[in-house]
Amino acid sequence: MNAFGKLFRVTIVGESHGPAVGVVLDGVPAGLTLDAADFVEDIERRKGGVQKGTTPRKEDDIPVFQTGLFNGRATGAPMTIYFENKNTRSGDYEKQRAVPRPGHADFVAHQKFGGFEDFRGGGHFSGRLTVGLVAAGVVAKKILKGISVSANILEIGGEADIEKGLQKAIDAKDSIGGIVECRVNGLPASLGEPFFDSVESLISHAVFAIPAVRGIEFGTGFQAAKMFGVDHNDSIEDNSGKTRTNHAGGVVGGITNGNELVFRIAIKPTSSTPKDQVTLNWETGEQEVFSVKGRHDLCIALRVPVVLEAVTAMVLADLMMLVNRVPRVMK
Repeated sequence: MNAFGKLFRVTIVGESHGPAVGVVLDGVPAGLTLDAADFVEDIERRKGGVQKGTTPRKEDDIPVFQTGLFNGRATGAPMTIYFENKNTRSGDYEKQRAVPRPGHADFVAHQKFGGFEDFRGGGHFSGRLTVGLVAAGVVAKKILKGISVSANILEIGGEADIEKGLQKAIDAKDSIGGIVECRVNGLPASLGEPFFDSVESLISHAVFAIPAVRGIEFGTGFQAAKMFGVDHNDSIEDNSGKTRTNHAGGVVGGITNGNELVFRIAIKPTSSTPKDQVTLNWETGEQEVFSVKGRHDLCIALRVPVVLEAVTAMVLADLMMLVNRVPRVMK
């Protein structure tokens, strides 16, 4: 449900307009050094209001360590990190309670939880909870010392020129989607298992916890369907496993092959759009026209790279622990 991982286990908690959102991390190696300063760079990258096309909602997002940290080092006990919600406007959602927003989880959450769900700002389904994922990623990246995880926006609205893509949405007075790519270097060969716990399976599982993700491809991805086998196969050059090309994206048979791990994800347009839409009013049983009010991202993809890095680091930290590559941190 809300937890992921085997040895490095991540549980996300909170609601968009509740007191706080955060994360509980089990399996953090005892002795790992950690403080609030470690979180600043990635938390700032995720924030809205700091770049064109993102929501004006701003939160301080200062990590508060409740458990699992003592004298600046992980204790080995579950680590609880939360971030306060201070800048909320719950009234924006009270007015449209009976009118579920197209593209959002409003309707399915109401059906699943019988009306007891926190509907403000999407509640537990909100992208606000990704701040907890980013926090988990900060810790995971420290565990993955020597392995680099980096994600970047490839295009917005089909345009490699990000500004041009954003302008499309501005001119249309609508939201827009994009594509984000992640690259990981320094991974050893042999991480992952065949079939259900393949590297692609685990990363895909975690990636779809990011709201708005609609698709994923590794290496050449869907372009592979248009290639001949001799062109798609990556020739091995030496005993380290280095290949001449990387159409596989660094994973063969579900297992890392020592080359760069490369994958891309598709991000849908923000569901909250000022454009008029038609949806059901579940109190009247009739459809009606409405537009979404409140503060929302023009393009969610702008804030996804750091979240994508985080969930990728979570998966890889867990895999490294499973093969005993991450020893207990000594004082």
